[in-house]
Amino acid sequence: MIHEFTKENITTIGDILNTKPKPLGDDVFRFEVTNEEAGSKLALEIHLGLEVDDERMNMVTVYSGSTFLQLHNCTAFIASDILKQVTFFGKNGTNTTGLIVEQSAGCSMYANVNDAVLKGDFTKLPEDLMMCGVAMSLTDTADLDNFSFDDDELS
Repeated sequence: MIHEFTKENITTIGDILNTKPKPLGDDVFRFEVTNEEAGSKLALEIHLGLEVDDERMNMVTVYSGSTFLQLHNCTAFIASDILKQVTFFGKNGTNTTGLIVEQSAGCSMYANVNDAVLKGDFTKLPEDLMMCGVAMSLTDTADLDNFSFDDDELS
């Protein structure tokens, strides 16, 4: 299911990642994800409704070992209990960027993926694009035509 960001559905993200959100102020939430078996961990931070040049946006940040990733203008997320992962994504024209955070403390990012990759037959893609097409295919079902960050929509 595709979700717009609200403070209320932050708990859904924590449930999927098997961790509790820690509020860092009014509109910032931190999740610490640990995989003790593999010895890996990451921290995920979600900033709701940041204002840049009088426009509202969400930002998702992942810290892991020597990795630092940020997804600006994150428009929605898909929380999958079956896959045990949360896919954060943002669209810019015909391109989508996705940041996938797994319950097992794994993280993947696919940047500026053209709609042709998402909407096409992934079995006909070159091998190097096939994984991206499969991983990001969930985001193709998003209806973001009427999406906005009006004050009424952020609680």
